[in-house]
Amino acid sequence: MFHQADWVPLETSAFRARVADVVAGERWVIDGNYSKVRDIVWARADTVVWLDLPRRVVMRRLVWRTLRRVAGRAELWNGNREHWRNLLTWDRQESVISWGWHSFGSNRARYAAAAADPANGHLLFVRLTSPRAVRRFLRGFEPAADSGPASAAGGGSEAGTGGGHDGGP
Repeated sequence: MFHQADWVPLETSAFRARVADVVAGERWVIDGNYSKVRDIVWARADTVVWLDLPRRVVMRRLVWRTLRRVAGRAELWNGNREHWRNLLTWDRQESVISWGWHSFGSNRARYAAAAADPANGHLLFVRLTSPRAVRRFLRGFEPAADSGPASAAGGGSEAGTGGGHDGGP
């Protein structure tokens, strides 16, 4: 939603309006942690799933994901593709790998502070600190053999805030 064709960011007021439309619904899941809309999302959310994985895990996955996308010329959204030049720069605005490395510590500190902030007392923060913890968490959403389709635990809204990025490429 944020990155339009040629990686042009959606104008902030339009981005906020689109996100507000989504979170006005009864049930939703949002992936990403864009500061430009966090207030809108968190005001309507009941749960924040924080993927607080070790830096070595995050960076290994980020590098491999980026390499696969570049080598395979995978179209991401709105016709955008990652390019080899993004792997060869350390500019955080051009390289998601550089952005991931440099923002790791500040993102961790920001989410720890948010989880402790009384203003966010209406939110359940689910902090997952290992791939095993993520797998256990996701197994909780698998349908039982004799039940209907899987649904979100707790029946409410969720804001998944560990998988996206804030202001990067």
